[in-house]
Order: sequence, then structure tokens, then C-alpha cells
Amino acid sequence: MKDFLAGTWKLSPERSRFDAHHRPTAATMVIEVTPEGHYLIKAEGVKENGEKVAERPAELVPDGSEQAVPGLPGLRCISRKPDANTLRVEVLRDDGSVAGGGVYAVSANGKSLEATNFGFDSQLREFRQVTVWDRQ
Repeated sequence: MKDFLAGTWKLSPERSRFDAHHRPTAATMVIEVTPEGHYLIKAEGVKENGEKVAERPAELVPDGSEQAVPGLPGLRCISRKPDANTLRVEVLRDDGSVAGGGVYAVSANGKSLEATNFGFDSQLREFRQVTVWDRQ
């Protein structure tokens, strides 16, 4: 059975709503499904100033269990897949408060993906954004 989230996705900046501190001009996201059924998400892009960036790869286990966030002590990630087209992610601190999260939702026709993300960036600035991606 095909996984609707898996594939290579190209950012559509003109259809996205970016946070003031996060305005890429281009990006590519690759979502792979591992043999264990986990999601491996890799993303790279170009910032507004022309600088190339690559996000830290994320491996998400969509079974609702708490997973440690590698390299970020004190954070746990919970991922769920409520339906075939949606992946929900929540990142919690040790005290149980929410540090961030997101929803990745593939359109009914499978051609686009909308990612709604919130949290704190590497400078501890709070952000919220909605990005739209086209399947490649």
C-alpha cells in the first residue's frame, strides 16, 4: 500500500504563510518510510538572504509513544497518524509543557502537502507558520 506522505516535496513560497524570522525562498523536503514504519524527514533550502540551510533530519515513530529527541536533552516527541494523509507531531519538555509541533496533511489528490508548524527556533524565538509543498 502506498504511503501518501512519502516522497519528495518542493516548497511553494507564494502559497505559504511564513513567520517573520523564517522566510525561505526555496526548499525541498524528503519524507521516507523506514522498514520499521517510521518517518524520516529531511529538508534543505535557501534563506531569504541566499544562505543555504539544512534542517536536522527527524525520525518520527507514528505510534503515539514518547521518543527522545536526539541531541536535544529534555525534549520528547510524540507522533500519531490519525489517517492515511495526516501526520501529527508534538514535542514536549520534561515538565510536560509543549515546546512545539506540527501537522503534515496531504491533499486528497496527493499532489500537495500543507505543513502547519509552531515552536521555538535555534535563537529561542517563537514561530508559527503554514507551508505548502508540491509533490515532485
